[in-house]
Amino acid sequence: MARIAGIDLPKNKRGVIGLTYIYGIGRSTSKKILNVNGIDENIKVQDWNDDQLGLIRNSINEVKTEGQLRSEVQLNIKRLMDIGCTRGIRHRAGLPLRGQRTKNNSRTRKGKRKTVANKKKATK
Repeated sequence: MARIAGIDLPKNKRGVIGLTYIYGIGRSTSKKILNVNGIDENIKVQDWNDDQLGLIRNSINEVKTEGQLRSEVQLNIKRLMDIGCTRGIRHRAGLPLRGQRTKNNSRTRKGKRKTVANKKKATK
């Protein structure tokens, strides 16, 4: 089993797809890493030899991934909340940030529905 950046890569996947299991590496970055090191994209992860794994590890160390990237993203969100900009306020309230409507959708962001009961009308 190939273990890179603290992640166990699935051994039955192609190399390009297997590298995307690492947080911060997408399809284009994984293609670039494999092409720079001269490794075929279609070779499965289980067929990589130790030399190829070493080359890939060295290339990934140059890219910001996993814990370092996650902490940077969290610091960016915290900075937005601290300065009180619109995006920060929306983060704080747990609402969508990029102009989506919230009347009907955005259940993922808002959470489970909270029913609000109607007030009874006063009798005369």
